[in-house]
Amino acid sequence: MSQSLVMALAQQNFLVGDIAGNAQRIVELSRQAQQQGADLIVFSELALTGYPPEDLLLRPSLQTRVEQGLQQIAAASQDIAIVLGFPWRENGQLFNCAGFWHGGECLGRYAKQCLPSYQVFDEHRYFSVGDQPCVIDWRGHKLALTVCEDIWHKQPVAQAAAAGADLVLNINASPFHQGKHSERVNLLASHARRHNLSLLYVNQVGGQDELVFDGASFAISATGEPVLQLPAYAEALGLVRWQQGQLSALTASAEAHTDTLGSLYQALVCGVRDYVEKNRFPGVLLGLSGGIDSALTLAIAVDALGAERVKAVMMPFAYTSDISKADAAEQASIMGVEYSSISIEPMYNAFMQQLAGEFAGLPVDTTEQNLQARCRGVLLMALSNKSGAMVLTTSNKSESAVGYSTLYGDMAGGYCALKDVYKTQVFALAAYRNGLSPVIPQRVMERPPSAELAPDQKDEDNLPPYTVLDAILARYIEQDLSADAIIADGFAAEDVLRVIRLVDINEYKRRQAPIGVRVSQRGFGRDRRYPVVNGWKAGI
Repeated sequence: MSQSLVMALAQQNFLVGDIAGNAQRIVELSRQAQQQGADLIVFSELALTGYPPEDLLLRPSLQTRVEQGLQQIAAASQDIAIVLGFPWRENGQLFNCAGFWHGGECLGRYAKQCLPSYQVFDEHRYFSVGDQPCVIDWRGHKLALTVCEDIWHKQPVAQAAAAGADLVLNINASPFHQGKHSERVNLLASHARRHNLSLLYVNQVGGQDELVFDGASFAISATGEPVLQLPAYAEALGLVRWQQGQLSALTASAEAHTDTLGSLYQALVCGVRDYVEKNRFPGVLLGLSGGIDSALTLAIAVDALGAERVKAVMMPFAYTSDISKADAAEQASIMGVEYSSISIEPMYNAFMQQLAGEFAGLPVDTTEQNLQARCRGVLLMALSNKSGAMVLTTSNKSESAVGYSTLYGDMAGGYCALKDVYKTQVFALAAYRNGLSPVIPQRVMERPPSAELAPDQKDEDNLPPYTVLDAILARYIEQDLSADAIIADGFAAEDVLRVIRLVDINEYKRRQAPIGVRVSQRGFGRDRRYPVVNGWKAGI
């Protein structure tokens, strides 16, 4: 008769490339789980290297480092079985593997069969495809190993079921986008019911460059019912018992991961926090303009790092309103951050004086506006160099899409919290954050957006209303609709053609923009890779 098994779901935030450190952490957590009564602990996809390791997988010393890490883990598997993900080279091919260790030995190794090469994924660049199931008969139970994308296809789970599995361990490095968690739960529930299998879904958590992994690991019974839910955006160790074909939770479940605005805000906070922490910056600084974008960025930064590690700088000019100055100072005071105000007028005037001969006889245009933004960029980067703090840029996805930002000006910095957040979402997120505690002055939420680079300037002087702009952008960027198709959806042809033209001609700017948190299914950067020079016509 099969024994009862206590299994631990280890949802952890691994550092990409730190194989020795990750191995030590796996060993320590395995001991912790054993002390809590676990017989088996399950870690995430490529836990040993962190995910995604990208071209670190091409380093000649990779296999040596992996073998050293696995030796350490094998030695720790005497009294608890350990399942984790790791890259493995064999016969000249590299595989994305899951392995099962107990008693110092590897009892089974599975090579991922379904390699994603869409959106942010590029696994065919590195890995070869596996083609065999791996079902381990251990203590009277038949446990199947699968890796991430395998669960999004029918064949790997069907193979495991055909091979006699009664429980599937699915290890993941599945990045967040809005609505994804419910897709995961529904998908695994359908597998469970189809094959009468229980499943454990263990996901990585934390930020890695522009990706954010939300964790939210869970267990599903053979009837498709959730048994255990781990929290989102936090490391966790959850326990379930597997007995006579039934799963039961030994750890209290977290709340369901369903709050769209809340989970989006948490993703932004997580992305900023981990980028700063993993790169060992002492803190961040940003230009606080009195507008909604920098206001929300400041709130995210403080929630991610604490007020003591955030500095806000107001950089007024002749066109900066008294209201903007007052609102920026008020928010900085409310949030308790270091705050200073440095006028850019003297340096702007110095530039204009030196350029007077070159500009003689030429009309005033956006050059003068861009010069203001570049003065601010120089100031922020100087403060960054002197203090070691990283500059957070404050542009949103709508602005980046149409080029409503200045190279070497407001685009200067190391990371962008709102890079994948449309302007309409910025307002919604600001309202959400104020609902937790009022930190953004109400006037900032209500004023018409303005760059304040010219007298009485408003964003909608140069752009369609943001509700219209964002709807067009979502169709063009995320759905790849043509101009004709967007116009057929009821948008004015003039607006559509103008917006699409702006998106297309500003690809060169986006190539030079800092990376930032990716929260949609089509963010600029890893997701959307268009040639800067091309003759494609967007009409059809």
